[in-house]
Amino acid sequence: MSGQPNVFFMNPTERQSGRKAQQSNIAAAKTVADVIRTCLGPRAMLKMLLDPMGGILLTNDGNAILREIEVAHPAAKSMIELSRTQDEEVGDGTTSVIILAGEILAQSMSQLERGLHPVVIIRSYKAALAEALDIIDRISIPVDTNNEEEMLKLIKTSIGTKFVSRWSDQMCRLALKAVRTVADIDARSGSRGGTVDLKRYARVEKVPGGEIESSRVLDGVMLAKDVTHPKMRRRIESPRILLLDCPLEYKKGESQTNIEISKEEDWNKILEIEENQIRLMCDKIIEFKPDLVFTEKGVSDLAQHFLLKENITAIRRVRKSDNNRIARACGATIVNRVEDLREADIGTRCGLFHIEKLGDEYFTFLEECKEPKACTILLRGPSKDILNEVDRNLADAMAVARNVVFNPRLAPGGGATEMAISVGLNELARTIEGVAVGPIRAVADAMEVIPRTLIQNCGGNAIKLLTSLRAHHANGEHSMGVDGEGGKIVEMGAYGLYEPAAVKAQTLKTAIESASLLLRVDDVVSARRQQGGGGGGAPQMQQMPEGAEGGDMPGMG
Repeated sequence: MSGQPNVFFMNPTERQSGRKAQQSNIAAAKTVADVIRTCLGPRAMLKMLLDPMGGILLTNDGNAILREIEVAHPAAKSMIELSRTQDEEVGDGTTSVIILAGEILAQSMSQLERGLHPVVIIRSYKAALAEALDIIDRISIPVDTNNEEEMLKLIKTSIGTKFVSRWSDQMCRLALKAVRTVADIDARSGSRGGTVDLKRYARVEKVPGGEIESSRVLDGVMLAKDVTHPKMRRRIESPRILLLDCPLEYKKGESQTNIEISKEEDWNKILEIEENQIRLMCDKIIEFKPDLVFTEKGVSDLAQHFLLKENITAIRRVRKSDNNRIARACGATIVNRVEDLREADIGTRCGLFHIEKLGDEYFTFLEECKEPKACTILLRGPSKDILNEVDRNLADAMAVARNVVFNPRLAPGGGATEMAISVGLNELARTIEGVAVGPIRAVADAMEVIPRTLIQNCGGNAIKLLTSLRAHHANGEHSMGVDGEGGKIVEMGAYGLYEPAAVKAQTLKTAIESASLLLRVDDVVSARRQQGGGGGGAPQMQQMPEGAEGGDMPGMG
């Protein structure tokens, strides 16, 4: 034996290395993909998941399903992370990305068995990805984001496969209106210089009760708040709105303060000082004649009294995020100190303030705002579970509309883009030589999983229809795809089924990158804690003395 010490694991560990580790990872990824394979397309099946608390989740949204599933295998955890990445990045295609990544890994198995090194396979996958993105660019068409009909048709593709497909026309209009409201895009620099911050400025309020058809996008903001004093006005037209980030209460000392009182008059003096301080704050507010005061902090009884005398309505303990939305909707500025108030800080763009009771709760509405840059989407429905599913589907629709604003190009849906990529990669494989051909053909075969799954989910003949679809694409008919409702081959342009090219590109990038990442893994070590104290979570390592063989050590078999 050479002078270099051997390293081995002393505490009991489960270890897989080499081909066995790769097979295990591929099997885990394939299992995750198989779980949500039936959730693709308009004939998608729903999954009913029970959480540990006894609640149920009823959905066919790939990301929502995988978020709830608990897995132990590290490769499966990595796959679940993919759908989250896809959801955060483009908001759609969460099911497709998992199915595609699982299929690419399954196709990689035959390449590994042929003796190809993972690095060679990964290099070929990168070349295949570059060609695939080029094909998407070639077959995608531009879209006019100002054309209402085209935009609605496009958003419909993202929710046509979801639970809310029965109300798809209404949901598409809600999503488009919300995105257009919060879009902050400079006309000169176009979408490159702007933002569409849906998370911060388009809030969804779910109120059980009523019909789904009565859901709407408010041209303003809605809060789950009521006025602080029962005699304050509950309906004001064209209110002047003041937003504060400070309490309208007596300011206590920053550090702990003790006051000793020896005479009764001193106690009255202290109360008088408190009252004067609140009076000064209220006088400063009253100077600007606001009709409505919102504050993120508290409002004391005394301040309510002074404001009520001047017919000013106050609402307290508003969330910071809600205050920011009110500021964007009515053109006000949030003020940190009453002393810093100026006329320009008052918001005057709101047309109507009113308070309504929905179900058991009171809600504050600020509506009819002129050019609001924030909005609230009010969702109504029969139960919380249904509202949560509608909310998830609406988030997908808004994300699709947002993607098109930034990248106004559409690729044909219904598996047409994937089949075009498959045919294009097979043509690329014919022009090159050497070991790279196998992995590129593997990606080409993996791409067919999307149209195949769509056919299978609507009960069609997969072999017959896929052969027909392949023939159409070989003749250059790139917009031929699968009608997921009836299981026929149709022209996507006539059918009106287009998806944002950004979603397709992101799906491919994420799937191929994650497959490449898992192929690089050749060792999986899971360390178990030792019985009876001792070991921590990490595997302990011990040097082997020179000259000793593995079997000479005590406890080694």
